Amino acid sequence: MALLSLPLTAAALGTLVLAVDRVEHPAFALKGLQFSFPAGGRASLSIGHLRVADRHWRNVRLDCARGSLDGAVVRCEDGVFRLPGFPHPLQVSFRFDLSARTGTLGLGTPDGARLNAHLLGDGSVRAKLLGLDLTALPAWLPLLKAWSPAGRFDGELEWHPTRMFELTGRLAGGAFGSADGLRAAEKLALDVRVDAALKSGGWEWEAELGWGEGAAYLHPVFIEAGPSLRAHGQLRQGVLEVRAASVALAGVEQLAASALLDLRTGQLDRLAISLAGADLALVGPRWLAPLVAPAAGARLRFAGRVSGALEFERGQLRSLDAVFDEAGFSLAGGDGGPGLAFGPLSGHVPWRHGLPTRGTLQVGGGRWQKLALGAFDLGVSIDDRTLRVDRLRIPLLDGGLVFDGMVLHAGDAGWTGEGSLVIEPVSMRLLTDALGLPSMSGVLSGSIPGLRASPAEVVLDGTTVVSVFDGYLRATALRVLEPFGVGSHLTGDIEARHLDLAQLTETFSFGSITGFVDADVRGLELVRWRPVGFDARVSSSAGRYPRRISQRAVQNISALGGPGAMAAIQRSLLGFFDTFGYSEIGLGCVLKAEVCEMSGIGDGAEAERFVIVSGGGIPALDVIGYNRRVDWRELVERLQRVIEGNAAAEVR
Repeated sequence: MALLSLPLTAAALGTLVLAVDRVEHPAFALKGLQFSFPAGGRASLSIGHLRVADRHWRNVRLDCARGSLDGAVVRCEDGVFRLPGFPHPLQVSFRFDLSARTGTLGLGTPDGARLNAHLLGDGSVRAKLLGLDLTALPAWLPLLKAWSPAGRFDGELEWHPTRMFELTGRLAGGAFGSADGLRAAEKLALDVRVDAALKSGGWEWEAELGWGEGAAYLHPVFIEAGPSLRAHGQLRQGVLEVRAASVALAGVEQLAASALLDLRTGQLDRLAISLAGADLALVGPRWLAPLVAPAAGARLRFAGRVSGALEFERGQLRSLDAVFDEAGFSLAGGDGGPGLAFGPLSGHVPWRHGLPTRGTLQVGGGRWQKLALGAFDLGVSIDDRTLRVDRLRIPLLDGGLVFDGMVLHAGDAGWTGEGSLVIEPVSMRLLTDALGLPSMSGVLSGSIPGLRASPAEVVLDGTTVVSVFDGYLRATALRVLEPFGVGSHLTGDIEARHLDLAQLTETFSFGSITGFVDADVRGLELVRWRPVGFDARVSSSAGRYPRRISQRAVQNISALGGPGAMAAIQRSLLGFFDTFGYSEIGLGCVLKAEVCEMSGIGDGAEAERFVIVSGGGIPALDVIGYNRRVDWRELVERLQRVIEGNAAAEVR
């Protein structure tokens, strides 16, 4: 209800002056009003203090081209209203009956926006808003400056401060954009309806929002028109309660929320979100792909359904539930061939702040390229920010991967994990065929007793052992920095013992060499998974065993040595023998600054000469290298040419 006080009415020198102590209304308040009506029909109004909602101004002035005071009725036509802090004046016309507390008000802006309002005697307001330019809103609501809103709004408002509130309207050509470019929208068309009724000291309200046109980008998700919102709740003493809100979204059976917001402090005291029956085939490409693989979204496919719920209190997550029903995804290879696949996945994973919970998942399997994983069950125990995985066995070809003692912890600096891994024996022939590598015989097995991981680092404590080519590889001090970043960096040492040369050379179509070799790679350093430094040495294993090398293997070893390498035997005699005897093989490379410093058996006595193969038996030959410094990339290219050139050959 408006409150009006008229302490003074005066006339002097042909000018009528009306002083009003204050006018109060639930929507606005004015103090220190003074109307001046000089001769000639003009009028002016000065306001000592003006409040609209929670905005305040002092020393405000209105000048009317035509104004009058007729009893208790005040009129102003073609007025110009200048408000401090606003670049453009408002066009104002009004008629107020101060005794009946009724009147009309018209406001206009230079860009064509118009507000026409009727003030009724019971304190209610009926208004129409036409062509409101949203670019002007930040002047009234400074918090919108960071969003640069645009568009035009048309609507109708009816408000009774003790009974009801109704608003209907439409936004056309809407847009917004943040300074960092991570949130933006354009060509928005929104229909809005809000109804509220005052009951028991609080406002019971209902709202609807329909999004008919346009699109928005909220990094990293791109959203197009279509969703609609319905909500209801209560507003009491500055606290907004959303009892229930539902969003109609393509591919989702139900998306609902409730919330409690303190408008006085801006604090979101409570928020609950529930999702039911989301079809991943429809929802996945639009909502999930931009989050998990924005650069490969066109190659991602989703299947199955997912449901879930989230609860927050004062900005902190308090509970989470995720339910999967035959969910899965696949990522096609870059060439359109087999890529990565996982699922179907079914089960329930709950989490509660401060309380232990238990989750179970049934996984139908997976695939990477042609490498298939079998079905397995996953059980997890969750205690606040720590997740413990039950002993887990994942079938892999004719073997398996066994994870034990796996623990994940979410800390202030990010997540960390630890555990151990055992690779049960897997056929190398099956494994290499699945990975598209040259077919190898033997088995792959391994043990990683200590595994620690985080987004910034992966460390393998102790010794990792892999059985291959009837010998073994042993890796120590393995450490990977930024394993998921573009600057990945691996360091470690590798030791190989008693590798069967017959299996090794047969696998890579290198020719035929019988015997065994040992290898050591010290100070291995990979940057972006490419070697940048190491000290490597390959030499014959100790012991008695047949040592023969084929003519083709001799030629390939000579080719690796470059133009300076040769077999120390008459080339005319090579054609008379298929194999030769040897007593020892030795080759070393120290890689620094993309140059490989080569060495041979005993490293030779001559500065440039080094022996790669030392002859033995009948017939015997030596393979000698003369170029110690070799460009690393050139050496790799030579090896690739040798293997590709002999891929079709069957040398025994």
